[in-house]
Amino acid sequence: MFIPLRDENPTRQFPLVTILIIALNTAIFLWQIFSPAGLEAHILRLGTIPYEITHFRSLDPLVRIPPWLTLITAMFVHGSLFHLLGNMLYLWIFGNNVEDYLGSLRFILFYLICGLAASLSHIITNPMSKIPMVGASGAIAGVLGAYFILYPGARVLTLMFLFFFIRIVAIPAGFFLGFWFLMQILNVGIGGGVAWYAHIGGFLAGLFLVKIQPKRRRYYYHWR
Repeated sequence: MFIPLRDENPTRQFPLVTILIIALNTAIFLWQIFSPAGLEAHILRLGTIPYEITHFRSLDPLVRIPPWLTLITAMFVHGSLFHLLGNMLYLWIFGNNVEDYLGSLRFILFYLICGLAASLSHIITNPMSKIPMVGASGAIAGVLGAYFILYPGARVLTLMFLFFFIRIVAIPAGFFLGFWFLMQILNVGIGGGVAWYAHIGGFLAGLFLVKIQPKRRRYYYHWR
């Protein structure tokens, strides 16, 4: 198991959008668990259900928002505290540098487009599914894809678990994120309640979108 702790890649501007996205996801999760309706009700109401998208109709029109709108709302809904914390950890570590490179406004658009691409990847590969999909991981996968292109040499301090061996090591981002992407591909078909194709689609969208951005000076430093 590999858990990223932080990267050694300072930014030149305050990551306002990254922090706001983290705050919004956290606030929505707190609303989910403390509202009278409960966590599961909000997942059903705000999650993306592939069957609804492919059939252009809601399974329960009395309580759900329009299916197309769930492509956005699902990005900000999480199924558990662990789900939220894992996603926000990755966004905090890798999002600030991508926001620094793109600028705040373009980062917002980039994040949303990657999230949409991730959702569509899941829908295309599971068009008849009636299980709601929620979480920011598809959009964050796009952030990882961009980071993979922009800062492959930046080091990521990683907590590594191998049986009884526990150690913090500095791993190049290119290797860390490449391994992460490979694991998404290898896990396809395993299930486990994870939308693996959404992760793959989001990552590839991030790769593509950051490559077509107007060229800007890239910068990062290694701390020794």
